[in-house]
Amino acid sequence: MFEFIRKHQRLMQLLLLLLILPSFVLVGVSSYQERGGGDGVATVAGKTITQQQWEEAQRRQIDQARQQMGAQFDQKLFETPEAKQAILDQLVAERAVNAEVERGHLTVSDAVLAKAIGDIQMFRKADGSFDKDQYIAALAAQGMTPEMFDARMRHDMAVQQLAGAVSQTAFAPRSVANRLSDINDQEREVQELMFPLATYAAQVKVTDDMVKAYYDKHAALFQVPESVKAEYVVFNADVVQKQVTVSDAEVADVYNKNKARFSTPEKRSASHILFNVAKDAKPADDAAAKAKAEAALAEVRKNPGDFAKIAKAQSQDPGSAELGGDLGVVEKGVFVKPVEDAIYGLKEGETSGLVRSEFGYHIIKVTKVVPTTQKSLEEAKPEIVAELQKTKMSAKYSELAETFSNTVYEQADSLKPVADKLGLQIQTADGLGRTPNPALGNSPVNNDKFLKAIFSNDAIKNKRNTEAVEVAPSTLVAGRVVEFRPATKRPLAEVEAQIRQRVTQEEALRLAKQAGEAKLAAARASGDATGFGEPKIVSRTKEPPFSETAALAVLKADTSKLPAYVGVDVPGQGYGVYRIVKVSQPAQPDQARRKQEAEQIGRAIGGAETYGYVEALKQKAKAKINVKPADLGANAAQ
Repeated sequence: MFEFIRKHQRLMQLLLLLLILPSFVLVGVSSYQERGGGDGVATVAGKTITQQQWEEAQRRQIDQARQQMGAQFDQKLFETPEAKQAILDQLVAERAVNAEVERGHLTVSDAVLAKAIGDIQMFRKADGSFDKDQYIAALAAQGMTPEMFDARMRHDMAVQQLAGAVSQTAFAPRSVANRLSDINDQEREVQELMFPLATYAAQVKVTDDMVKAYYDKHAALFQVPESVKAEYVVFNADVVQKQVTVSDAEVADVYNKNKARFSTPEKRSASHILFNVAKDAKPADDAAAKAKAEAALAEVRKNPGDFAKIAKAQSQDPGSAELGGDLGVVEKGVFVKPVEDAIYGLKEGETSGLVRSEFGYHIIKVTKVVPTTQKSLEEAKPEIVAELQKTKMSAKYSELAETFSNTVYEQADSLKPVADKLGLQIQTADGLGRTPNPALGNSPVNNDKFLKAIFSNDAIKNKRNTEAVEVAPSTLVAGRVVEFRPATKRPLAEVEAQIRQRVTQEEALRLAKQAGEAKLAAARASGDATGFGEPKIVSRTKEPPFSETAALAVLKADTSKLPAYVGVDVPGQGYGVYRIVKVSQPAQPDQARRKQEAEQIGRAIGGAETYGYVEALKQKAKAKINVKPADLGANAAQ
């Protein structure tokens, strides 16, 4: 299975496109404001999905995919009618689910929401505690307030609960899972008889006429495609950064106005011993708990070093007792006020008296206090400089990008004016073709959009600059053709040796196949095993003992009658005949893998059931798509 994924990366990109579509719930589609006006592109639960919302969704999806897929990103995947239809279908599905959430008044509690936010890694400090400043800063960078994020998280978690109620209850019947695992585990005992190319190559006599015929018939193989030699200039963030400066006065101003940002608040670690008292406890029960607490306090005061030992033996807090009462780093607002006041009223190493809370009687010890620290201006300077540069570069980039685009267009006879104006280096690339060349890797000119521009009629015939082409985020390239070489055909004399080798291989394979097929027919008729090698085991779970092509053919072969035979063209080797003599299950199946397979099947079934449920919700919400499939190609997310 993993070999299939490795060999079909293009297909897996398409699958990845489908897999990451549901992430719209997390990036804001559900928070779009309803806008009226016409029927829109779709209607769900009486509300309209507008053309603008659809285009926004496409842009969001493209941006997210670009970040996730990196160098593998291909925008063409998102520009097809099928991809646009998939995004619209996803919008409709989300609106239908949202309608069901609202109709059922589904929500999550404040405690569950707080835990979910606290568990997000990017909002946590190195010591694992919640970093409120980072939380607020990260949201602000996305144009959100904590209230907006909380509302979105609450909604998304409600959606997940609704979907989970379907997908997480699905399971694969044991008989189905076992049958599929049996097929995967199946072992076939196989004998091989190879008719190698080398044996028949010596029998092949390649004539000049055969060479000429092959040359004429396969002319495309010997075609040298058209190419250009081009000059080009690159405009990117590095160019902008050279023109952006940050003064010490600006750094000091930011520091003085935001000192709290560059300080680390006091951290306190504490432990406690708790004696529970029920809210409706009788006075006698309260007194009994207090007496136990006083006895424990006396013991602690007598032996301060045994606090953890006493907590482990006597504390009735199941969460901390086993840890010797350790509460970890304590943050304000987490504990009830009497406990919090006691913790923040003690010095390091001090133990409180009895503290009464709604839970009972506490004995509290502050185990560590890390005082507030303040970064100096010099310590904070690199962070502030980076922030100011980023802000300035954002504005400066737009200004200089416009200058770059206008200059290469208005002074189209040369790249020197734009290079001089912006301090760019004119570079040269030779042998550029109409399509990207893997050998050039991530070169800015090895881009489909740029190559289309450099091969345009205006660029080739008039030697004018191309337009500014965006080849990557914040990266523009313009080029100019220095030399154009039309397509040519390599001379026969240059490729004759190569052709003779190919013809020899083809003829040798023909002869090997002819002999192999004769043997195959004879073996099927008689069952004779003469010439076949020693039996080898072929299985879907193990590396094949011979060619993968042959192994796949063996595993597909009909084994209702044994011995079974199959003939296979084996690339680069010849023709193989395979004799299947036994089909069985392994003596000791891999139970861990079979369990994983059952779980995978269950998830697949869960996904199918969730899809069916969402389709039912779409019908319930009277969802309707108002655009025709033929119109999808006209809508493009710019």
